[in-house]
Amino acid sequence: MSIHVFGAVVTHHGTAANNRAETDGNITTLQKLLWFGRVHSSVSAEAVRFALRRRLAEAEEAGTNRKWDESVGANVWADPTFAGWGGGGGATYIDDDLLGFMSAEAAKDEAGDGSGGDKDDGDDGGKKKGPKKPKGTAKVRRAVLEITRAISLTPFGGDVTFNAASPGATPSASKKGVNPVPYGTEVHATRYQYGFAMTPGRLRVPARAETAVRELCALGEVAGNHGRFLYDFSPESAIFRVTHDPAPRLLYAFREDERSRELSAEDFIRRVAAGDVPGEELIVAGGFAHTDAAKTLREHGATLEPGVRKAAELVCEMMGA
Repeated sequence: MSIHVFGAVVTHHGTAANNRAETDGNITTLQKLLWFGRVHSSVSAEAVRFALRRRLAEAEEAGTNRKWDESVGANVWADPTFAGWGGGGGATYIDDDLLGFMSAEAAKDEAGDGSGGDKDDGDDGGKKKGPKKPKGTAKVRRAVLEITRAISLTPFGGDVTFNAASPGATPSASKKGVNPVPYGTEVHATRYQYGFAMTPGRLRVPARAETAVRELCALGEVAGNHGRFLYDFSPESAIFRVTHDPAPRLLYAFREDERSRELSAEDFIRRVAAGDVPGEELIVAGGFAHTDAAKTLREHGATLEPGVRKAAELVCEMMGA
């Protein structure tokens, strides 16, 4: 049976702002959604993957296939044809192996008039079969490391800061003349939770699963529109699960008390107590490991490890066992 690795992660507390370039008037907005009937701010899985890819670029000597070039503001590719994924079992890049890829190429029109398909012959009203329209091609690899959207633990309160760009601070501000340019930014003081899932046996190089766990536990800044805010996205608390069960059963396990700010996971603990999630498959890490809820999980066989990095090494050991 295949080994599966799942994780539920809670970030450090910080002030999230301007995590994309969208605006509403002169207000830079956060992404938001309804979560249990209330508005919460959110960070996309794509933003988490983008930050992780930067970490992966340092994990292997070959680096990553896709790199962000700050000088041109675009991605550059070491192997845009994904040649290593042919039938010969060639060398592959760690980001392609973990995060997948898709390269689609439109069909070249070889049908003459570009229409293809059936054609009316103009005589008896019938149709004759015309040349078949050529099909496009696509090289696709589904991500082995799947990541959920990050959701704030607390509802968004609608905080907006007032700011003013100094005259000449940016080219756009220069066009406004000699007066400061006012603008606003939505801000949310909160923690985010997200989850991940991975099946190491699906990787071309299974050892890359260990790299993924370590790098997720060392994740720094995520999202952010150039340099306006810094938010630590490394895990403050986490629950890891190494299992033969293909269902995670722990995504979005955390809740935060709006008064005490203490983390809880009542629904998840009930699943453990019911036997749906064997406790011995779990490693509870970070600040949550000090709570009474975590001690309840330990009674069911879970391992408690206050250090997130050490917990990551324990997860790697369990994967290799």
